[in-house]
Amino acid sequence: MLRIEVLSDRPDQLGEGPLWDVKEQRLYWIDSYGPAIHSSDAAGRDRKSWKLPEPIGSMALREKGGAILSLRDGFYAFDFKTGEAERIVETQPGELRPRLNDGKVDRQGRFVAGSMDFQESEPVGKLFRLDPDLSLHVLDTGIICSNGPCFSPDGETLYFADSFKKTIYAYAYNTATGSVRSRRVFTTFEGLHGYPDGATVDAEGYVWSVEVYSGRLIRCDPSGVIDRIVGLPVNSTTSISFGGPDLDIAYVTSMARPHDNAYHREREAGFVFAVHGLGVRGIEEPRFRG
Repeated sequence: MLRIEVLSDRPDQLGEGPLWDVKEQRLYWIDSYGPAIHSSDAAGRDRKSWKLPEPIGSMALREKGGAILSLRDGFYAFDFKTGEAERIVETQPGELRPRLNDGKVDRQGRFVAGSMDFQESEPVGKLFRLDPDLSLHVLDTGIICSNGPCFSPDGETLYFADSFKKTIYAYAYNTATGSVRSRRVFTTFEGLHGYPDGATVDAEGYVWSVEVYSGRLIRCDPSGVIDRIVGLPVNSTTSISFGGPDLDIAYVTSMARPHDNAYHREREAGFVFAVHGLGVRGIEEPRFRG
């Protein structure tokens, strides 16, 4: 039976990037414009928070401890004990409009994240890969609003959305090298009210995308056909991760920052939701190996 609960105890300006860590049995998520990292147990208890120096797009936990962050201007190493963030590499030096956004670790422990135009109008964004040796590689260009990178269970397909274009793409992903080729349209949100935002893949290989500005989960089969739509309590939903002890709870973030006046009437906008009873399980998210 489907059941949706409010997990967090306070709203985020722009909640994003939920990440369930199997090793710690904890949920992490971010407030992009807090800017901050938050963490709790599976039921939302034992909350911890860390403030950040600039807007954050996504994060990845590291095998050796700490995290890798995609902040506004580049990738940073973060120490949870000291709360300090140290820049590893600037991604688009000299460019004022792009900022790093959503990211995910591939099955081999590399971090893939894209940038977006602050004004969400010009194709100044790029898709990057940060390797364990901390070298930076550009995978694609011409992106307006990068979102929802995630990988098929075998790691050989990279899904990635340009939200402004209402399109999720699929790349053939070389698991040995981390290179991409043969980009194709996986599915389009044309005809839907919202836009594809954060995404994940379940154990059956189906893609779950959060439809921002419409408050729904859109599930696509491996061929890109929409086969299931799940309504959520608010329109301002942003991203998703499966977690919990059995990886069968969908954690969904949302934003309190208004897109239009309607959001002022959404009492629970900005909270994290736990969706139970979807009948599917997720896949353990890898840690960054660098």
